[in-house]
Amino acid sequence: MSLPFEPQEGPVSLHALRHSVSHIMAEAVTRLIPEARVAIGPPIEHGFYYDFELPRPLSEEDLPRIEEEMRRILREAGEFQRIQTSREEARRRLEEAGQPYKLALLEDIPPDEPITFYDHGTWGDLCEGPHVESASQIPADGFKLLSVAGAYWRGDASQPMLQRIYGTAWWSRKDLKKYLAWLEEVQARDHRRLGRELDLFSLHPEFGAGLVFWHPRLAHLRRRLEEWWWQLHEEAGYWPVYTPHVAGEEVFERSGHLQNYAEMIWAPMDVDGRPHRVKPMNCPGHVTIFNSRRHSYRDLPLRFAELGTVYRYEPSGTLHGMLRVRGFTQDDAHIFCTPQQLEDEIVGVLDLVDRILRTFGYEYSAYLATRPEKSLGSDEVWDHAMAALKAAASRRGLELHDDPGGGVFYGPKIDFKMKDAIGREWQGPTVQVDFNLPERFDLKYNDADNELKRPVMVHRAIFGSFERFAGGLIEHFAGWFPVWLHPHPVAVLPISADQEEAAREWVRAIEEGGFRCVLKTDGPLRRRIREAEVEKIPYMAVLGGREVEQGVVNLRVHGVQEQRSLDRAAFLELLREKRDSKALEY
Repeated sequence: MSLPFEPQEGPVSLHALRHSVSHIMAEAVTRLIPEARVAIGPPIEHGFYYDFELPRPLSEEDLPRIEEEMRRILREAGEFQRIQTSREEARRRLEEAGQPYKLALLEDIPPDEPITFYDHGTWGDLCEGPHVESASQIPADGFKLLSVAGAYWRGDASQPMLQRIYGTAWWSRKDLKKYLAWLEEVQARDHRRLGRELDLFSLHPEFGAGLVFWHPRLAHLRRRLEEWWWQLHEEAGYWPVYTPHVAGEEVFERSGHLQNYAEMIWAPMDVDGRPHRVKPMNCPGHVTIFNSRRHSYRDLPLRFAELGTVYRYEPSGTLHGMLRVRGFTQDDAHIFCTPQQLEDEIVGVLDLVDRILRTFGYEYSAYLATRPEKSLGSDEVWDHAMAALKAAASRRGLELHDDPGGGVFYGPKIDFKMKDAIGREWQGPTVQVDFNLPERFDLKYNDADNELKRPVMVHRAIFGSFERFAGGLIEHFAGWFPVWLHPHPVAVLPISADQEEAAREWVRAIEEGGFRCVLKTDGPLRRRIREAEVEKIPYMAVLGGREVEQGVVNLRVHGVQEQRSLDRAAFLELLREKRDSKALEY
């Protein structure tokens, strides 16, 4: 996840610094709680963690005491020394220390790999490194412990539950402060928090984990996205299709999904004595529509588009609000074309990607994922597909970063990463060339020479899933949605009861103009203004006696200090201009 600042460099990498601080933290915990059993403690993006088995639950109130002990250790510790030992000596050392989790990790080390400990003078740990050269290099004011969470040993729910302490470390206090400020902004934008505060969505375990309920306000946003999406796709020559949510198991056997993705496909259900599955993807349905009749080269390209809801079993520990779910709607489309048409079709997809992402203010980068070790198809077809992807990107002026071996088994692809308003990267659109399904389903078309030939298939999704994309938008905009997506962009606030009737006339006019709004009349004006801010309503139309006389409102706009008076026609024109241009600013 990218950061909005460039961290200071140190004598070794941040990765090594954080790994070293995790060891200091582990020693501090074992000093304060001698019964502690240590598990794993790796560096991670922007920080580190360590897992412990402890005799009592930790809370965030324990963290300052652990930090204080860490600073005491830094004053006592010395060089980080790498000690290579035999397997037998390592086992003896860990048994004497009473560390069963480290013994289990020792058994995981392959016989031909060296076994190493890192010792910093006051404590040592089974570890392959890397680390700082000396504890004196670790800034005592450059780290902070952040939170405590539960974590199963080896991520397995059947194993013991451990306690995980998260922290972060930097080469300077200045970078630490910058990171903590950024982290505070990340937490303020958390879509789960805003989802509760703004009444956008909910999750209900009794219905099933990872299944999202869209509440009216977020459903309004989704509806606007869907309408725009269909408009763009009809303009680009796509045909809408609809396919069933359930199919006989043999369909997914033939497509190869059952064999290659068995762990994510939901369990079968019996229908008339035949096993059926809820669909994990839409492509077999689109292939079936293509195959329902014989096609000529004159019919191609055929572009099928569907907002298709699919279901995939994600492990419970990975579920995360709207960003990682088990049921989601893909903006799925598949293109069937001749090899000669492939480059032009990819250019068309890249055009759509650029238009859609830029509409939301996302910067993006693109990665060319090449052939993995296990793959289908000849070198010739892979080379043709790679050449088409590269040529299409070149025509669009799109720089491609390398992702060696990152393609899927059925073909190469271009993946996009989007950068949001605070510099974080999100998984974005994908464009994939597929040799597998045309072969498995024996797709054919009559070419100009009257020979039956195999079409090329392109998979592409731009939003990816409505759930993940909408969750990302909540965080990208921090809940301050642009006018064209906002469920109610206007709040009308009469100063007193004397202006309520005029306020209701404004509400009627605004709603007749095509915009939802809310009328706030209860309580002091200052409190109502605060309510509208908390609800992230960008336009507050305030009416006092003078405004009623003059037929205007005093307009407060989010992010704009200066207030102004607008009559009804001018205000509605302002709203229409912001909506129709899909403006990001108010």
